[in-house]
Amino acid sequence: MVQLYNLHPFGSQQVVPCKLEPEHFCGGGRDALFVAAGCKVEAFAVTGQELCQPRCAFSTLGRVLRMAYSEAGDYLVAIEEKNKATFLRAYVNWRSKRAENSRVCIRMVGHNVEAPLRESFRDQMSIVEMPLSEAPLCISCCPVKGDLLVGCTNKLVLFSLTYRVINEEFSILDFERSLIIHLDNITPVEISFCVGYVAVMSDLEILILKLESDSKNGQRVNHHPREASNTVKQTNTDFSNETSQIESDDFVICQKPMELLGENSEQSGISVTLEPTGLADEKIKYFHVQHLLYRRFTPDISFYALSDDIRLHSLQLLPIYQTGSLTSDEKTLSHGKELLSLFCFFSLPHAGYLYMVVKSVELMSVYQYPEKSQQAVLTPQFLHVITRNNLQCFTVRCSAAAAREEDPYMDTTLKVDYSNTYKTVKTQSCIHLLSEAHLLVRAALMDASQLEPGEKAELLEAFKESCGHLGDCYSRLDTQNSHLALPYYKMSGLSLAEVLNRVDWATEDESQKYERGLIFYINHSLYENLDEELSEELAAKVVQMFHVAEPKQLPHVLCSPCMKNVNPLTALRYLRKLDTCGFSSILVTLVKAALALRMGELDMYRNEMKSHSEMKLVCGFILEPRLLVQQRKGQVVPTDLAVHLKETQPRLLVGAVLGLQKNNKIGIEEADSFFKVLCGKDEDTIPQLLVDFWEAQLVACLPDVVLQELYCKLVSQYIWRLSKRQLPDTIPLRTSEDLINACSHYGLIYPWVHVLMSSDSLADKNYTDDLSKLQSLICGPSFDIASVVPFLEPLSEDTVAGLSVHVLCRTRLKEYEQCIDTLLERCPEAVIPYANHELKEENRTLWWKKLLPELCQRVKCGGEKYQLYLSSLKETLSVVAVDLELRDFLNVLPEDGTAAFFLPYLLYCSRKKSLA
Repeated sequence: MVQLYNLHPFGSQQVVPCKLEPEHFCGGGRDALFVAAGCKVEAFAVTGQELCQPRCAFSTLGRVLRMAYSEAGDYLVAIEEKNKATFLRAYVNWRSKRAENSRVCIRMVGHNVEAPLRESFRDQMSIVEMPLSEAPLCISCCPVKGDLLVGCTNKLVLFSLTYRVINEEFSILDFERSLIIHLDNITPVEISFCVGYVAVMSDLEILILKLESDSKNGQRVNHHPREASNTVKQTNTDFSNETSQIESDDFVICQKPMELLGENSEQSGISVTLEPTGLADEKIKYFHVQHLLYRRFTPDISFYALSDDIRLHSLQLLPIYQTGSLTSDEKTLSHGKELLSLFCFFSLPHAGYLYMVVKSVELMSVYQYPEKSQQAVLTPQFLHVITRNNLQCFTVRCSAAAAREEDPYMDTTLKVDYSNTYKTVKTQSCIHLLSEAHLLVRAALMDASQLEPGEKAELLEAFKESCGHLGDCYSRLDTQNSHLALPYYKMSGLSLAEVLNRVDWATEDESQKYERGLIFYINHSLYENLDEELSEELAAKVVQMFHVAEPKQLPHVLCSPCMKNVNPLTALRYLRKLDTCGFSSILVTLVKAALALRMGELDMYRNEMKSHSEMKLVCGFILEPRLLVQQRKGQVVPTDLAVHLKETQPRLLVGAVLGLQKNNKIGIEEADSFFKVLCGKDEDTIPQLLVDFWEAQLVACLPDVVLQELYCKLVSQYIWRLSKRQLPDTIPLRTSEDLINACSHYGLIYPWVHVLMSSDSLADKNYTDDLSKLQSLICGPSFDIASVVPFLEPLSEDTVAGLSVHVLCRTRLKEYEQCIDTLLERCPEAVIPYANHELKEENRTLWWKKLLPELCQRVKCGGEKYQLYLSSLKETLSVVAVDLELRDFLNVLPEDGTAAFFLPYLLYCSRKKSLA
């Protein structure tokens, strides 16, 4: 519901001394008031020492029918009547009109002014006449840009505000007719215009449109409207003729009330067509129109004719800005205006309607007046309604709605019907009054450019204080929106300890009742990474509170960093009271084990940890990750339990962190940082426990882990330790055989690698496990070997270990000929095993194209490895004799070879068919 004020939020009341009875009046910005009477307009000061004193006066062409002021451009526009003809005139530079008989320049809109007269515009008022083909009915000025919209019988005419540059120091204000909006089936009584939004009001209809220049957002408009809308026009014409015929027989036909939102409003039967008339180089041109709202009201059927009691009035588009917002560095103040939202208000005699029309179109509020209204004015905070005998003031939600659009979390679930939200009188009155005060302060802060620094600081303090009071209400009173205690306490800037100190701890036993809002706030605060530690006294009260209100949450509460100072004996006493049946018993066990470890009770700790299997303990850690890892000041901090597990049960610790990652309870980088901090290593040093975790990730095949990145991590670490001859700082949890048997990413090491490794009897056995893991990864099927090459540089080929890795990588890259050359030079005994394993299928030809010629050449040269080359040559000839036909075999043999040596292989090749 909305609040009707008996006392109005005005600081004073002043009387303006008019010479004639006022017929029309309007505000002139923040410092002036215009009053029209007869053929004269007077301007009065409303600020400063000259309060309510005349500033200037000027004569009009005729009696003023309508007038409006535009703060953008500082001009007054009026519809005037003389001799039953109406005229539209704009009064520019009116502040220079000091005397009533001083000179005035009258010019036609859009016409160039002769050069000798231009300089005179600087010190005298100008009247800009705007001729129209139809009589103007109503006018509206855009409060943002100063453009003028004029309503006629069947169309709206838009005049864009422009400035004609006279010289570098002076320019004059002018208008340009830029657009005609043709309307069928509605005659405007009032209009309102704001940054492309157009509201049109007839006696009982409201139409809201949005003019657009982007073809993607609007509908394409036919520039020949009369022909395009013949169907609708004909339908309405027929209906009108039929209505007139029936009404002549003493019947009154009333159309049904209707509300159409968004695209549905195009079905209203009102045809809208745009006719651009501006210059080609105009910056903003409207080509399309979007229908936002159409609403039709029904007159009271007790009346036979349309009376004042059933006409709409007070149409208004209200923009909400944010000014004086802090920039990104939160130090400098930006004074630019930003349009946050736009609202449309209109009124019947006994009810007012408020719509939001930006981003979405929705009815915000309906205001029921106690008595008949004559005029209403909407502001961001209040709706002022003039009735026959009173000035009434209603609170509105414009600023709150705009703030919610900007930051939905700040004021969520407030929208406007308090009677349905708050069910007790105590709750309704308390929260309602605090909410009104809170919204007024918030609305004032949105326009911070009008505030002095001291006033802004005072308002900010009041804002925080109101948030704290609202948090108290939602936390202590039983309401449906008790969860709002959390955002209001957060906005108040109060710490968790300060909020707890505001709680009325009436009793120390279990009979005290705690409302949902307080429990909700404390529970969520304890889950956040707050850099705050509660005192032992407050921590004990929190434990008591959750034991009474939410006992299932007690284990989680005790794991919060905020509860670091809780007495372990007190916590254990409450934990033992819990019913430990079900899955949650694992979590209770782990919390009790952590508390026992804090007290130094190792026997109690071991007993608790032995009560469940390691798999179930991992599930318990997944339920509450803060048993192992916490966040303090943005840094990962391992708990005392994690430190103890590192020394006593590292396999359980790695499995638990792996479970956290698998269930999205910890990120990849966060897990890596956890193990580095846990092992006391800096960012550039990798502890073995982290390598164990990486290996466990590969074994688990986690879907969220990028395997290639993990592969590179492990390869680089294996290579670094081999190149630096660095031993692991702890015993690895898995051997290479374990990984090969458990993980498909670790492949079986090729047989020729074992032959190559056995050739070095001086190899250090301490590093064989890292080497075997590296060789196994390279032999695996899952990874891109090309990504390993950049990591190989520190690993020299001078050692057999380095040689094996380099040859493995070249083999996976299919560089077989280079590998054969390397093995023939460094380890000839591994050549045949290498060829048997690698030179198959399409690579089979390398036996006689590459290996056979190389061996023949090396046997011919002799040397200390002659016997190794000779035995390899014999095995190679045996393979080639089987694969090739006799003629092909003869072609691959060397021309200068000894016939007696090759004769047995030739005989076998020639007889193999008969043998088969």
